[in-house]
Amino acid sequence: MVRSSYSDVFSIVHERECDEHIEAGDLVRTGPNMFPHYQVIAVCGDKVWVRDVQYGSDGVINMNLCRKINGPVEVKELRSA
Repeated sequence: MVRSSYSDVFSIVHERECDEHIEAGDLVRTGPNMFPHYQVIAVCGDKVWVRDVQYGSDGVINMNLCRKINGPVEVKELRSA
């Protein structure tokens, strides 16, 4: 038996077009909703190892599904930090 997600059944696309710099330690989400939150454990190419901050379960997902919790950081913000 193959498990199907709502995204598969209803052809929902969660991929983003915005480029965000995602690295280990960032908090991310994987869809349009704000929860669940995941902590990025490691990044390798276009794959991201994430851990659910509430339940502690791990998973490996495509980076283009991740969205930073605080949103993309603009260049002006990086220069002032």
